[in-house]
Amino acid sequence: MRIVSGGYRPGHVLAGEIEASGQLKVSRSAYREAVRMLAAKGLVQSRTRTGTRVSAVEQWHLLDPDVLTWVFAGEPELEVLQGLFELRTIIEPEAAALAAARRSDKNLQIMRGALERMSQHTLNVEAGRIADKEFHSELLRATRNPFIISLTNGVASAVHALTEFKQRAQALKRDPLPEHWHVFEAIAHQDAQAARAAMAELIQLAIHDMPVKRWPENWTDSRLVRDSESI
Repeated sequence: MRIVSGGYRPGHVLAGEIEASGQLKVSRSAYREAVRMLAAKGLVQSRTRTGTRVSAVEQWHLLDPDVLTWVFAGEPELEVLQGLFELRTIIEPEAAALAAARRSDKNLQIMRGALERMSQHTLNVEAGRIADKEFHSELLRATRNPFIISLTNGVASAVHALTEFKQRAQALKRDPLPEHWHVFEAIAHQDAQAARAAMAELIQLAIHDMPVKRWPENWTDSRLVRDSESI
């Protein structure tokens, strides 16, 4: 969390194994394993002579579920929120269109079940947010594209993190379930154009729901983003 929050900037050298394990009151083997995990997620690099350094942000595996959890444990930077919504805007509408053309009855069954649980629990509780995550995950799987499917954990975790952040910052003022049903119905009817448009609208409304008073000035791709300054 200190790394992703900027407490340890890129290039910062972490304390040595003996010192760090003593400060944290953990075994040296536990500390080594923690550093290996951070290195696998791109957050640090370990070298024999130079020690363990915090990596540049470009090297972080930002869609790793753990990294997203750490980023959203605090107050994420506006650029992080902007980047995640840009990613969703690029991927999910086209994925919805592909899903409309390629979905199976099983995909529809799973997505419908997820939406029914969202309706039952609402996004105000964890069970509802997990159902939302399952809906978006199954939509990506319905594309039958292995490269898009490989993004499932990252995109679904991004959706989950954004929803939790909104809920933590303020109670949701709008029920997003109808927009999810619009996406589902378009996919069920194999209407790729409608599915693409419905998913784009879902994402734009999610942007509008974010508890952000002003987005970065260079982000002018969305009318709803600009209008969100009045929230």
